[in-house]
Amino acid sequence: MFTGIITAVGQITLLAPHAGDIRLHIHPAGLDLADVKLGDSIAVNGVCLTVVDMNADNLQFDVSLETIQRTSLGQLTTGSDVNLEKALAVGDRLGGHFVSGHVDGLGEVISKTAAARSWQYKIKVPAALERYIAEKGSITIDGVSLTVNGVFSGGFGINIIPHTLQETIIKHYQVGTKVNLEVDLIARYLERLLPRTTSNITEDFLSQHGYIR
Repeated sequence: MFTGIITAVGQITLLAPHAGDIRLHIHPAGLDLADVKLGDSIAVNGVCLTVVDMNADNLQFDVSLETIQRTSLGQLTTGSDVNLEKALAVGDRLGGHFVSGHVDGLGEVISKTAAARSWQYKIKVPAALERYIAEKGSITIDGVSLTVNGVFSGGFGINIIPHTLQETIIKHYQVGTKVNLEVDLIARYLERLLPRTTSNITEDFLSQHGYIR
């Protein structure tokens, strides 16, 4: 489990083919490795990966064919920057929202517009994910916990402040950039529970009381 608060931007030093999969080597930059050990989980651009080898200058992860096909990790190259976050520990401050590190789909940046000192982006999403995205709700983009500014048919908009631009890979986004998306856990499980419930809590009830839009 993660929070969507990026703690370091690492850099890909090697993508080594490994029997159809990839062994991903990452220089962790400013990530504190004092409490990291083999087998620990680290979110790389929002994808939960397991540390399989490490030293002070290098973290290694095995990336399965399934992950390559369903996320943007297969599009990375040597030198690519990546968002890094260690798994949430009990007692840690929850600054973003609960993030599982399981990517739901790929989005695409379709516009980028300056707005004073911030930048506004519009993201196209797969049709199957639209229902989970609500104005002022939470969304995870490449591991970054963000607030949805607005929704439109086929996608949503976000506003990125200077600090977030500086501390994440969002500063590199251009029109056409593919991004990993994870929808809010509450929205996903709420949809699954609603058809099964026999109580008076319906979708209309939740909408009337401000839980969904």
